[in-house]
Amino acid sequence: MVKARVKTAASNYPVPEDMDEAADMVAKIGDLTREIERINLDMKEELARVKERYEAQAKPLIDERTALTEGVRIWAEANRKKLTQGGKVKYVRLTTGEVKWRLRPPSVTIRGKEQVLQRLKDAELTQFIRVREDVNREAIREEPEAVAGIPGIKVGSAGEDFVVEPFFEGDLSGKEV
Repeated sequence: MVKARVKTAASNYPVPEDMDEAADMVAKIGDLTREIERINLDMKEELARVKERYEAQAKPLIDERTALTEGVRIWAEANRKKLTQGGKVKYVRLTTGEVKWRLRPPSVTIRGKEQVLQRLKDAELTQFIRVREDVNREAIREEPEAVAGIPGIKVGSAGEDFVVEPFFEGDLSGKEV
């Protein structure tokens, strides 16, 4: 009996010879995945400790900067008329920096959107109403045959992924459950 050989591209990866070897490899993938998750968890815990340590170092500096900024603000507000030449200028140049007054952009709050839209329409103020048209890609994915033949629309496959899902026992934290 002659065995048929299947030619495949050369691989630098370990390839199982049979179902048992494939099962062993999937088990090893599961072990490796759990170890990677444990390492990532350790990293996140260590990063949290480092972040906390540096934030604690920075806190007194942040508090001092806030206090100094507030002190300069109080001084500038008390002397604003003189500093801004009666409102002609919006900033003051000091030898070490500038003090500025900036107007924030106005905010718009809408309560009862549907009623506001109707009132704008009734007042013929449609320039304040946004109309937006867009192609519904989700609907096209659901019914690709309905748009077949429409120039400019192509519904293609997203491809195929190969997935190995080892069975896990317990959680991935490495702690006993």
